Amino acid sequence: MDQLTPSSANLCPQTPLDFLDRAAIVYGDCPSIIYNSTTTYTWSQTHRRCLQLASSISTLVKKSQVVSVVSPNTPAMYELHFAVPMSGAVLNNINTRLDAHTVSVLLKHSESKLVFVDFLSLNLVLQALSLFPSHIPTPPLVLISTDHQPSSTSTVDFIADTYDNMVAKGDPGFVWVRPASEWDPMVLNYTSGTTSAPKGAVHCHRALFNVSLVSIIDWSVPKNCVYLWTLPMFHANGWCFPWAMAAVGGTNICLRKFDGPIIYDLIQKQRVTHMCAAPVVLNMLVNHPRTDPLPNPVCILTGGAPPPSSVLLRAESLGFVVSHGYGLTETAGVVVSCAWKPEWNKFPVTEKARLKARQGVRTVGMTDADVVDPDSGLSVKRNGSDIGEIVMRGGCVMLGYLKDPETTSNTLKQNGWFYTGDVGVMHPDGYLEIKDRSKDVIISGGENLSSVEVESVLYTNAAVNEAAVVAKPDEFWGETPCAFVSLKADVRPRPTEKEIIEFCRGKLPNFMVPKTVVFKDELPKTSTGKIQKSMLREIAKNIGTTSTTRSSRL
Repeated sequence: MDQLTPSSANLCPQTPLDFLDRAAIVYGDCPSIIYNSTTTYTWSQTHRRCLQLASSISTLVKKSQVVSVVSPNTPAMYELHFAVPMSGAVLNNINTRLDAHTVSVLLKHSESKLVFVDFLSLNLVLQALSLFPSHIPTPPLVLISTDHQPSSTSTVDFIADTYDNMVAKGDPGFVWVRPASEWDPMVLNYTSGTTSAPKGAVHCHRALFNVSLVSIIDWSVPKNCVYLWTLPMFHANGWCFPWAMAAVGGTNICLRKFDGPIIYDLIQKQRVTHMCAAPVVLNMLVNHPRTDPLPNPVCILTGGAPPPSSVLLRAESLGFVVSHGYGLTETAGVVVSCAWKPEWNKFPVTEKARLKARQGVRTVGMTDADVVDPDSGLSVKRNGSDIGEIVMRGGCVMLGYLKDPETTSNTLKQNGWFYTGDVGVMHPDGYLEIKDRSKDVIISGGENLSSVEVESVLYTNAAVNEAAVVAKPDEFWGETPCAFVSLKADVRPRPTEKEIIEFCRGKLPNFMVPKTVVFKDELPKTSTGKIQKSMLREIAKNIGTTSTTRSSRL
């Protein structure tokens, strides 16, 4: 046996890019992308377009250089998930909701060599580039336009080309750049857009191959499904579903804007079978006034924050089949899921909803997942009450953070575990459940935001003495930032809640702006002088659950 070793016939780097070659053969005449009423592609067309685009990209960037994309869920955004890595470059999606300063920081940190930008985000990117220091060259732009907006490059010096022209002039016979090793970097995803110290998680071809296949296995996704893109692709590459859909020959229904009536209309017209969504989108759907039942069951995979059991109940009463998963930017997608047991179907609906709200067990693509005491590293008792940190290991975990070896070593520890920073419990049946977020990360509408960054902005206000930000329950967004502030004694006049909020609005992306400000004479502290955020969370909960308007966030 020891004489049998790997050979060139079986030592082939695994990559999800292979799924597109196969889809062009098996599902060549089947629809791959549908967008509005004007655009429909087949898998053979998508394959050819991606090769042409990859050919053009390869003339502008070198292997392993970063290509950034700022776009909502359009056909171009989908194609770039294949075309960029097929050119040998590393794909970097940037959240369209960030402000210009943050986008500028990410473009500089990633050393992006080319930026594809949707026409509605063009001003954002131009502002970001204007913030570059004079000694740092700005990357050229490729403008993504639609049939409602002309493809013109004459008015902006930074624009090197248009997306359509890049596709048209590319070589359809281009031999795409296969990774020399499955450990070669394929994507760069930033965790929360923190401007002070951006954390860019780098994933290799192997990890994305694993997550893509595991996702369709764990969710039981059939061939030729109809997938509605209600999850932004800039969120951890849409949890790897751009590549997963190619594996099963699914139809991608691209959606630029998330809105209840639009989603229901597309479900009806396109006979949608599957969609992923943060709990905020799930909540949007269940709160939309609707009397007609769904034309067919729609499977929804939700994650990003624990969905309230009441929301799960309402969603399933409408005809949605909800699955709950858990993952992080560092794991590229869902790696823990609430795998459903047949015997649970006998339970009352309220008990079923409670069980489904738990994060669950590791998927088949992960080696292990546990909840451990952060000091000893030992597993906590499986009693559903002892709290510890959630840790994981397996082929879906990132290579590390770009240009940040210290944070990488603190997260991917020498004991062989990836420490998630999430606090949870392990139940007697082996299912884990998140109970809190370490480092006070707030998840609002599926967006992770750092309370420390919001606090740093509050402290720049001349009237503020102390500041602490915690999560406050919100019916629509799941959580919103709630700021507790003590003011300096000699400040006159005293700022109002509205004035503090407007102050933050001028310095932060909209989703990071506190929605509630509570003034206190002094913030509660421990004996060592540390602000007791646990007490503030309880106060925020007792303020009452609010419902913010969609117009302020979408």
